Amino acid sequence: MASRVSPHGAERCMIALLSIGFCAAFIAAALIGYAVQRGATCLVAAVDEVVTKRRANRLIALGEAAIWVAGGMLVLHLAGLLPMPSRGIALSARAIIGGALLGAGAVVNRACVFGTVARIGSGEWAYWLTPVGFMLGSYGAVALGMTLPPLQFTGPSVLFAGALWIAVPVAAFAAWRGAQLVRAGARGELARFVWHPHQATALIGVAYVVMLPLVGAWAYTDALADLATGHASRLPERLALVVALLLGAMLGGWTAGRLRWISPEPKTMARCLAGGFLLGLGGLVVPGSNDGLILFAMPLLFAYAWVAVGSMAGTIWLLLVAKQRFARQ
Repeated sequence: MASRVSPHGAERCMIALLSIGFCAAFIAAALIGYAVQRGATCLVAAVDEVVTKRRANRLIALGEAAIWVAGGMLVLHLAGLLPMPSRGIALSARAIIGGALLGAGAVVNRACVFGTVARIGSGEWAYWLTPVGFMLGSYGAVALGMTLPPLQFTGPSVLFAGALWIAVPVAAFAAWRGAQLVRAGARGELARFVWHPHQATALIGVAYVVMLPLVGAWAYTDALADLATGHASRLPERLALVVALLLGAMLGGWTAGRLRWISPEPKTMARCLAGGFLLGLGGLVVPGSNDGLILFAMPLLFAYAWVAVGSMAGTIWLLLVAKQRFARQ
């Protein structure tokens, strides 16, 4: 006689599976925070390296994160495990204006939203005010009508239409990085190699791909913006992942010997609050901040994300160059 699973038993099984999936996502979010802190991942630091040292290592590393996510998305798509939005956001002036606001906010804050996580993980407690400012800026963008006109949408991502052509170079890139990892291990330099910005952003990308089938597209700035603007969809779960991200960053700071108490000064607190406010404004105008743009929209080859991140990086570059020249006078 065939056995039957009671409705309550099936419900308990589903809850257990969801709990396991969420635990895995929680660990992945913590790993992202850990890697952000250990790899000192930050768009401001990346552009500053271009301005002061004429090198683009960190900037390229951030781009590599998008490559890893794109490759992971292709794998998940072929396996039927990728929860995808049906359409993207149409390119408009919002991407340029919002990107410029993000860039200005990052310069005022002296860290982008990635860098803010890294700073919190190092014990720079004033940077806890950056998320507060971000939420205020998100609320302000809605209150000031900066999210108007309404968004227009495009069709699905072209990433999957050209899956074969894109998969081959991505696989070759992954094989090259894998060979470098093996060689570093053979030389006994694995620990130093792994936390180089290129490898740290690879770990961020891979951990993000792990989260996609479990909790969908997630960015901590989106969770903060939704909290500020009253969009409560799965908010407790998403905010728990924010906690995981920050705990991972602090663990990264502790294991690297960077976690220390840095007393917040009023000037720094005001700067973080103001920078966070501009970041929140820009994030609602685009929409999206550089964490979600780099880890989700850019890998999907949505034009608005590339333009927004380009506008953000260009604004950071202009302001850093102006600051450098002003300091010389």
